[in-house]
Formats: sequence, structure tokens, C-alpha cells
Amino acid sequence: MHNRLSQIQPYTRAILKGHLCSSGVPYSMMDRPIIAIANSWNEIVPGHVHLRELADHIKKGVLEAGGYPLEFNTIAVCDGIAQGHDGMKYSLPSRDVIADSVETMIRAHEIFDGMVMISSCDKIVPGMLMSAARLNLPTLVFLGGVMPNYIKPKESKAARQEFLSGSLDEQGLVAVTRKYYPCAGVCPFLGTANTMQGLSEALGMALPNSSWMRALSQEQLHAAEDAGRRAVELVKKKIRVRDILTKEAFENAISVLLAMGGSLNACLHLPAIAKEIGIDLPLDVFDRISRKVPFIAAVTPNNNNFTTNDLQRAGGVPAIMKELSPLLHLDALTVTGETVKENIAGARVKDREIIHPLDAPIEAEGGIAVLKGNLAEDGALIKQSAVPEDLMAFQGKAIVFDSEEQFDEAYHNGAIQENQVVVIRYEGPKGGPGMRELHRCTEILSRYKKIALITDGRFSGASAGLSVGYMSPEAAEGGPLALVRNGDPIAIDVPNRDLTLLVDDETLEKRKKEIKEPNKDASKFLSLYASSTASAAHGAVRTTLKEGKTYAEKI
Repeated sequence: MHNRLSQIQPYTRAILKGHLCSSGVPYSMMDRPIIAIANSWNEIVPGHVHLRELADHIKKGVLEAGGYPLEFNTIAVCDGIAQGHDGMKYSLPSRDVIADSVETMIRAHEIFDGMVMISSCDKIVPGMLMSAARLNLPTLVFLGGVMPNYIKPKESKAARQEFLSGSLDEQGLVAVTRKYYPCAGVCPFLGTANTMQGLSEALGMALPNSSWMRALSQEQLHAAEDAGRRAVELVKKKIRVRDILTKEAFENAISVLLAMGGSLNACLHLPAIAKEIGIDLPLDVFDRISRKVPFIAAVTPNNNNFTTNDLQRAGGVPAIMKELSPLLHLDALTVTGETVKENIAGARVKDREIIHPLDAPIEAEGGIAVLKGNLAEDGALIKQSAVPEDLMAFQGKAIVFDSEEQFDEAYHNGAIQENQVVVIRYEGPKGGPGMRELHRCTEILSRYKKIALITDGRFSGASAGLSVGYMSPEAAEGGPLALVRNGDPIAIDVPNRDLTLLVDDETLEKRKKEIKEPNKDASKFLSLYASSTASAAHGAVRTTLKEGKTYAEKI
């Protein structure tokens, strides 16, 4: 078969091949399909430290199938290490850096016929998928898998609370944490990392059952070799990304997200990926699907006894999709070259304590709800599967902070009380800038019995409680959150999807003239991000091109 190299003008091709030979590529191999191995390996992120080894197995599969692999790297940020300080401002923006860097490597060299993307964690998987959608090569995603957990999630959470109360020292907390996070692989809870691993498979972009394999297990190493072979097959069959990433595929992924109560961050990432190919996924789509897709699979943070290791043991994504099959688009194509229906034909649920029947769900609605009202005209998000029943409807008086740091100081000074609605604003995509996760705030507030949190920032997939985030429009855009004052009554009604500031319109109009946005120092990179990003309701994608269109809409 002809590869991309064969289509390049002869003189340019000869010089190009000379450079590749200098890099160690045998001349005799250059008539094969050239497969890019886009790797996000580094020595910092637990979910990525082992990806170098996985790449070797993928390359073996590529060579066996008649292709030739060439590897390059991109960055990866660990949200666990970035939590609780200014470093978290860089996490969401890194998604665009990743997408742009992969695009740059592929487009600049113009030698690749297909691609395998190796990634694991929070912004890296969606960043890779954004570039895959943009580039539209025959591509599959290979996922880093999950680390084992030697203690239950509730034991890890208890240790953190002991540290906050002063009954456990730093060394003690580290020792417990190492039993929960013992080695390479994605952290075992259903945070954004494991959510996006699972959704890669639900989208049809990863091999069946590969989402939550044990990192570096023999099963995973064999799957890596198979991924290399499959990538060459995709090239031969001319199956491209946009043949797989259809509207139906995204609706399948949303259904899986809701059925397992996955991370709210997926409501940023799926629209951003879809935007690259001109598909619109407003928050209303998530809420519409949530009303018909029940919550059937509960692991931490929705259930503190089980992790994604248990979810994999129960049958993984194929079992969830098999259970949801009456609600899915079963004819959607996948990277196996077969449909969802064909992929899940032999799947079965192996543990009904983990994955419940469709006709006997944990909850009748999906794990995520979209709230609207005069505080969030474009929508706000809550993981309703992780909200205690007695907090599903709540009213309290606001205590307002313009940053995570202000909240933290108030907590240590004893200013946070039961029955309050904690408002943390100017933490959105523009206002942060960078839209930090406020997971440390939700951990602190979990010590209170009746309290709520409202923010234009984000939450970790591990967050729980009455935590409403992703407020759109954000405070920095002049959103109503900027008008809230200490003592204002706020009503939250999750079942009725309502979020209301109980202040009259005349008072709010007066306050609009008094808004003073706080000054926040930002690096050149974060300033550029703030000037170009859209709101959370639109996936926090860039809008700097003419007429406000994204790159994908222009091509």
C-alpha cells in the first residue's frame, strides 16, 4: 500500500528520508505505514511513569502488523500534585497545550499515516482526543490503566480527616496514602482520570475493556501489542477518527458518564472534543440524557467501599454498556473496526453489587445534574450521585470569597459555619485564570453536616457533597455570581434543577454598578488563556479566531 511518504514530491521525499535515516530509521522500512506514537510519559505523574514501557509493547505490535512506529512526547500535569496551590491554574490550560503540541508534531512533519496516543490522566486524555479529532488520522487511544488499592477509599478519606483535625502527622498521612496510591497507574477512584479513560472506550476510541486494566499487568502489556496491530489495521481499512467520533458516539459516552456518576470535568472535555469536529454538546444535552439514563454503577466518590479496580472486576465499560444497551446507539463504529453492538456481544456483569441492573438502578436519574436559575443562566453542574439525600434541597446564607486562598484563611479563622452557602468566585476559566479545581475546599467542607459550596471553579472527580460548580457565566464575565454579598439567601433544589439567589432584581441592578473585580497576577501564558477561553458552559474552548469560531469550525 502507498503511505504518506510516497505522496511527497520526489526531491523533498529524498531529503526527508535522509533525515529519518539519521535518526535511525532503516531506509527499507520507509515504504511501510508510519505510525505516530504520541506519548505523554514523564517521571512526575503516577499515571504516566510507566507509559514508556507500554510504548515499547505498542511498537512491537506495529512492527508485527507491517507498520513502522515513531514516538514523540507531550506534557502531562498531575492534578494530585497541582492541588491546593497556584499550580492548579495550569491544569485545564494544559489541555490546549497538549492538543496543539500533538497537532504541531503531526502537521509539521507530514509523514504519519496513523497514530496511537498513550495517555492516562485528567487533561491529557481529552487533550489527546481533541488533537485526534482535529487531525482525523486513523487513530486509537491506549490508556495507562489503574494502580491497585490496598486499602478502601473510606480508609484514605478517614486519614485525611485525621490530618486536618491534627490527630495524624504528615509522615502518617503519607504512609496511608501510599497504601491507596502504591505505584504506577491512575489513582483508583472515579476521578477525571478514570472517567476519561472509561469515556475513551465508550466513544469507541480505545479497545474494549482497556480502560481500567491494572497498570503493567500482563493483560495490559498484551493489549498494548494488540493496540499497535490495530493501529496498522485502521490505516489499511482507512477508518479515521471522524468515522468514529459521531454525535451518536458522544451520546453513548454521556450515557456511560451518567450511569457511573463520573467526573463533572467530563462536561468540559466531551464538548471540547466534539467542538473540534463541529458537533455542539451544550449542557442541556447532558441533563436531557441524565433524566433517562439511570445511575447503575457506584464506586468512590459515590460509594466509599469500591474503586475502579472493582468496576473493572465487575466487567468494566463493556458490562456497563451491555446493561445500558437499550439506551445506546449500538451501530456506532469503534477502533476495532466493529460496532458497539459487536464489541459488547459477549460482555456480562460479574458483580451486581457493583453494576446494578437497568431495571433496578441505584437512582432513577444519572449521576450529574445541570442547575439553572438567576445565579447560573447558562448552567451549573453538580454530581447528584454524591449528594446526601437530606441536602438535595437546601437554603442558606452566603459567605463570599473571591479566591480559594480567602476561603482557606476564613476556615482556619473559624469563620465557616453550618448551614452556610460558601461562595468561591473569580476561579473560572477567565477569572482564575485557569479554572482551578477546588478539591481541597470540598475536603474541608466534608467535615460539616449541612453546608453547600457554589463556585465558578471546577471540582475533582473525587469531590462529593452539595458542591455546585462550573457556574456560567462566571463572575469575571459579569455573571450573577459577582453580585452575591455576605448574608444573601441562596436556594439550591437539585431535583428541580434550580439555583436561585433570593435577592430582588432592583437590588441586583444597583450592585452591578458596584462590581470590583479583584486584581490577580497571572503569567503571560495564563493571561493569554484568559483572553481566549470560552465559558465552562461551552467546554472552556478557545474562541480567538475570526467570528469567534474554533479551529475545527474553520476547516
